[in-house]
Amino acid sequence: MNRTVRTRAVAVLAGAVLLAGGLAACDGGTRTDAAKGAADGAGAASGAPTRGPSPVEAVKAAWLKTVKAKFAMAEISATGSDGKTTTQTGTKGWYPSAHDLTIKGPGSESRSVMTGDVVYTQLKTPVDGKPWMKLDLAAGGAPAPRMNEDPAEYLALLLGQPKVVLDTGDDDLPGTRHYRAVLTGADLQAADGSTGVMPEKDRRYLRESVKHLTALEVQLWIGKDDYPVRVLTVGHDDKGASSTSASFDGFGQVAPVVAPPADQVADFDAVLKGGS
Repeated sequence: MNRTVRTRAVAVLAGAVLLAGGLAACDGGTRTDAAKGAADGAGAASGAPTRGPSPVEAVKAAWLKTVKAKFAMAEISATGSDGKTTTQTGTKGWYPSAHDLTIKGPGSESRSVMTGDVVYTQLKTPVDGKPWMKLDLAAGGAPAPRMNEDPAEYLALLLGQPKVVLDTGDDDLPGTRHYRAVLTGADLQAADGSTGVMPEKDRRYLRESVKHLTALEVQLWIGKDDYPVRVLTVGHDDKGASSTSASFDGFGQVAPVVAPPADQVADFDAVLKGGS
């Protein structure tokens, strides 16, 4: 195949998949941290009531617990600066990034599976009897950092952020704690700066993935079990504003994401030649 044609086709397909799926290729782990957001005392007086953890402590505790869960069910609706909305429903994984999602956009619907840097897309028309197409995002070198839109990532952006505040003005989700933050681009580049719970390579990757943002508005609901159950964001960059609404459940209870069987997968070049 003509190299120029293939390069353009890869760029177009990869861009569409990454935009719809919010892919990231970061893999890593967590450090052991014994200070898991315990509630502190409200005063030294005997019998004084205790208050819950501070927002910084709550986010840290939620991140530490969420990271260990590895997988969760997700329902995500994202509206870009162009006004087009894409939805994702299925399993999200993190460290390393993974997903098994049904992705719906304007006039389109597909199933996408990702493990590490490899994305598998279910084809409407099989190629040589193979119903899946494989695209290796790292084939031309390490892919650029991108947001994965998983619960651990949303929490990581709020790690150590003093602008996170507890919202006590509503009860939209009973039994949860509702937090808000409005962060600048500089704030995002300082994520986990004071808490220091992320491995250094993951912290660098996270900050690179949001380098294009000039501001981010976040609402976060954390359940009694310290897992994030809902996230609303509005991100701002030089293209305008984009918004995301995400709900998560089943932490650590869903099956890990697995790639389709190799004998059912066609390579990207084969799919282009087959005209699918």
